[in-house]
Amino acid sequence: MKILGLSALYHDSAAALIEDGRIVAAAQEERFTRKKHDARMPREAIKSCLEIGGISLSDVDLVAFYEKPFIKFERLLETYAAMAPAGFTSFRQAVPLWIKEKLFQKDMLIRELKGIAPDEDWAEKLVFSEHHLSHAASAFFPSPFENAAVLTMDGVGEWTTTSLALGAGAKLEIQKEIHFPHSLGLLYSAFTYYTGFKVNSGEYKVMGLAPYGVPRFTQKIFDHLMDLKADGTFRLDQRYFNYCTGLTMTNARFDELFGAPPRKANEPLTQFHMDMAASVQAAVEEAVLRLARSVRTETGAKSLCLAGGVALNCVANGKILKEGIFENIWIQPAAGDAGGALGAALAAYHLQCGGQRVVPNAGDAMGGSFLGPVYGQDDIVKRLKAAGAVFTVHEDSELIAKAAAALADNQAAGWFQGRMEFGPRALGARSIIANPASPEMQRTLNLKVKYRESFRPFAPAVLREDVADWFNMECDSPYMLLVADVCETKRLAVNDAEKFGIEKLNIARSQIPAVTHVDYSARVQTVTPGVNPRFHALLSQFKSLTGIPVLVNTSFNVRGEPIVCTPEDAFRCFMATELDLLVIGNCILKKTEQDPALKLDYTDTFELD
Repeated sequence: MKILGLSALYHDSAAALIEDGRIVAAAQEERFTRKKHDARMPREAIKSCLEIGGISLSDVDLVAFYEKPFIKFERLLETYAAMAPAGFTSFRQAVPLWIKEKLFQKDMLIRELKGIAPDEDWAEKLVFSEHHLSHAASAFFPSPFENAAVLTMDGVGEWTTTSLALGAGAKLEIQKEIHFPHSLGLLYSAFTYYTGFKVNSGEYKVMGLAPYGVPRFTQKIFDHLMDLKADGTFRLDQRYFNYCTGLTMTNARFDELFGAPPRKANEPLTQFHMDMAASVQAAVEEAVLRLARSVRTETGAKSLCLAGGVALNCVANGKILKEGIFENIWIQPAAGDAGGALGAALAAYHLQCGGQRVVPNAGDAMGGSFLGPVYGQDDIVKRLKAAGAVFTVHEDSELIAKAAAALADNQAAGWFQGRMEFGPRALGARSIIANPASPEMQRTLNLKVKYRESFRPFAPAVLREDVADWFNMECDSPYMLLVADVCETKRLAVNDAEKFGIEKLNIARSQIPAVTHVDYSARVQTVTPGVNPRFHALLSQFKSLTGIPVLVNTSFNVRGEPIVCTPEDAFRCFMATELDLLVIGNCILKKTEQDPALKLDYTDTFELD
């Protein structure tokens, strides 16, 4: 049975294809359209998934949408009715859009599908999941666990913002829910808005900014904004927020509580904003920890699966791991709405169609999340020649040797290999990589390659067999979704008592300063030969040259740009940045050998995130 899953029309549209419960392909629409967080119908992602599967849309048995739009519309109406006359301006703007486009999404989806395969009865083939059930299915069914508790946390689905489900074999049942407007995701987004970042894309900046601050407002959050119970359940005082009926996340009462208006995007970051970031991060961590403890106590489950946008908060995930609440943790790498496409397909197969589940003997069913398109060597050569690139072609061993030597020489490289990743993280297929031992590399990559804020941290990719020697972690972390501290033995003596905020950035704190945050933490990705053999070989060769089994690994894009998808995307990004090298398939491109006329400046091409 072939099922196509879709998430669309809010943010991060995506498509996923499964066959008899096996994940065949998955991709986000933004990668093809080059529009960050593209919310439109995922036409290009659908096309890609079908091509990878070697089928046409007519061959698909079911199409599963990741949520129920009509229930979402009910929530909109009930919320406005409950809070009337407040929010009439927002209501007046939202309702015509809903009536025109979103209320009749089923009809629109059928029209879209008929546009591709007009002879099929899509009214019979189209099914709908629920938002948090899709998240839960995306977390449990690909996991390596026969049984697990499943915790999903995000902004809001139809009504649900947090859910607990129990998975056993091919069964998955929601047990408890917390409903809108009480939401960890929306609380975090409110502080994202207040500190001057874009909601639904800037939350990870708040997480990255938090270690520069002091959580001096956390108690104020608990005293005024958030009634957090011992079991992790919570309520938010809506008198301080504006997201239910307004056009902003916070209001004047919120400003008065913290003593300042929201920061505008072009205004400088101050210690106050860093302290606000640290405070909301600490509050959310405490809530997540309490939820995790109560789930373990109530269910007795030894394994935990996580999904939903809040599950991308790798610092909070790392706290669950560090506390040892569960014996095993697995997090869906596409934990946000894009992963809902995969979850909807899996929910349809296992829960609606009664499909059996086979738990992998090793690893998980995501295959490293390398689920997107791949380009063969001949195709890469053809595309690079058409783009005017100058390159050399090498055998595998020579390619690895040359790339590792360049990295050891502190050159920064674009690394384009194999199938594209599904989810927000580059995992060694569409990555920018560099030497983590360079004390200047973090700042250089941010300002000269990524063109983004200097405080933003980078993640280490590390050989799985060496992870415990460098980080306080002994488990797999293939998806860069767990934070751990750098081992004491790898740290450097630091005296930064007189430094504050961003001033702390330029002080080397370990033998791998480019991936060591100011609090000695790192967002770790473990690499194994079975999942990503070429990246593992590169890390191994780099270790043989430097003694360090770690590389900086960040996404192959500039600020505001989606991660590169095609060889042409990679070449354009290479030519628009100060990357020294591009390793794509078996081709190596050196910046010094390229035609200067092909150098690009597209820093204004993409809307800043």
